[in-house]
Amino acid sequence: MALYEFACPGCTPVEAFFPMGAAPDSLECPECGGRAERRISTPRLSIAGTSAFKLIDAAKKSAHEPQVVTGALPQSGRKRATPTTTNPLHRKLPRP
Repeated sequence: MALYEFACPGCTPVEAFFPMGAAPDSLECPECGGRAERRISTPRLSIAGTSAFKLIDAAKKSAHEPQVVTGALPQSGRKRATPTTTNPLHRKLPRP
């Protein structure tokens, strides 16, 4: 799908997706209802400056320069289970 730009004489440009080579020569303008002609616009070939480009750049950088972890490992957060009974005879029973 290609992005095509259409312009009505008194309105803002309209962008629409169509299969390549299947775009009509004009569309109905969504603002005034007039005829918006297809116009030639610059292709969007670069993704530089977008958030996607920044993410790709960060992923490439981390492959060659991984972050170094310093300090102790974090605690697991698990606490030892408290016994449900205090009877010393229960400690001799088999555990499941």
